[in-house]
Amino acid sequence: MINRQLIEVFSEIAREKNIERSELGSIIEQLFLYIIEKQYGDASNCDVIVNLDKGEIEIYIEKIIVEEIDDQKCEITLEEVLKKEPELSDLTIGDPYVEVVDPAIFGRRIVAHAKNFFAQKIRDVERQYIYEDYAQRVGEIIIGVVHQVQKENVFVNIEHAELRLPKDEQISTEKYRRGDTIRAVIKSVEVTSKGPDIVISRSDNHFLFKLFEMEVPEIEDGIIEITSIVRVPGERAKIIVHSHDRRVDASGACIGMRGSRIQAIVRELNNEKIDIVNFSEKPEVLIQRALSPGKPINLYIDDERKYCVAIFKDDELDAAIGKGGVNINLASRLTEYKIDAYGEKEYEKRQLEENTAFEDIPGFPKETIKGLIDQGIANIPKLLIVSEDTLLQSDGVTEENLELIYESVQTFVESNEEEPEEDFASEADTEDESEDETNETKE
Repeated sequence: MINRQLIEVFSEIAREKNIERSELGSIIEQLFLYIIEKQYGDASNCDVIVNLDKGEIEIYIEKIIVEEIDDQKCEITLEEVLKKEPELSDLTIGDPYVEVVDPAIFGRRIVAHAKNFFAQKIRDVERQYIYEDYAQRVGEIIIGVVHQVQKENVFVNIEHAELRLPKDEQISTEKYRRGDTIRAVIKSVEVTSKGPDIVISRSDNHFLFKLFEMEVPEIEDGIIEITSIVRVPGERAKIIVHSHDRRVDASGACIGMRGSRIQAIVRELNNEKIDIVNFSEKPEVLIQRALSPGKPINLYIDDERKYCVAIFKDDELDAAIGKGGVNINLASRLTEYKIDAYGEKEYEKRQLEENTAFEDIPGFPKETIKGLIDQGIANIPKLLIVSEDTLLQSDGVTEENLELIYESVQTFVESNEEEPEEDFASEADTEDESEDETNETKE
């Protein structure tokens, strides 16, 4: 009777925890082996068989027949064997004997004694189920409920599973509250002593990819491909999209009718701005598109060095660079070209400084020129970034003429900062007339 009662109690617990019957049988077997070991100190010679359907638990202990017992748990006398089973009269000293143990000998105390063990095993099985489930779902988007907010982590519940959203995987502009519904991508699943550590992310590039996949059927169908994503989570993101069907406009499909698709993603990302860039094999075209919303009037590209100088109208430079350099940095990461941005006047001034020889600067001490060039200091920008100690190491440069070097360069630079406005206006007009040919490439 106690067998069936135990099985019914454990089965009820297993049903509540969604534990499979095969797992339950294994747990009960381990439970009785645990009890035997606790009582006798060893269970290596024991077998437990559980039949859930019949409600039966069978325990077998293998012992050796001896004349005199030294170890009760693994030895038995021939007299005891014949007393239990007279028909085994052909057994002799040294033969093995399998003793059948009635689970009832452990009494009802087994339930209380094994409670913690059984509960722990159930937790272990649950954790294994959760791990196996989520390990197969890495890269998927989940929807859960925030149940705990800490300084470094936000914990999200989905049924019996607890997921962790670390601080560096959060969008910095968002605030999370208990009870909030949250959407994120499963980033990693690892086994720890406390159970599976399921890390989710809202800042990972793959989260943005999955959002587009959900909103844009053409991406899921493989017609449109996202080839690159860069983000400053919560501020701005840029993606390169490529259509494998000439009839489908990649950026138009991602934006959707009246912006419906892109706006759904922007709302999910707490109004993070998203620039969609159509793919191009031409670096000058791709870089120009990547700099959006900036509109460069000239691009000077060195493909070998993966370097680009982008020129903007002076009043548009700040917008092109973006707050904290976000836009220009994202464009650089997206295209894999280092991009430096300049306004028209600043670039003209820089070009003048780079191309002006020291001997053409009024008042520049001529005796220092060769020594500076030998040191690799051949123009004004390089001169201004090296230390005084480095300059003094050049042949011909002394503390006396070093002051003359700085004064002459400063006077030259300041004199070129006040050019007549009409000169710049005429140059700008020339640029505007060639607006269709704004992308230039210098090898």
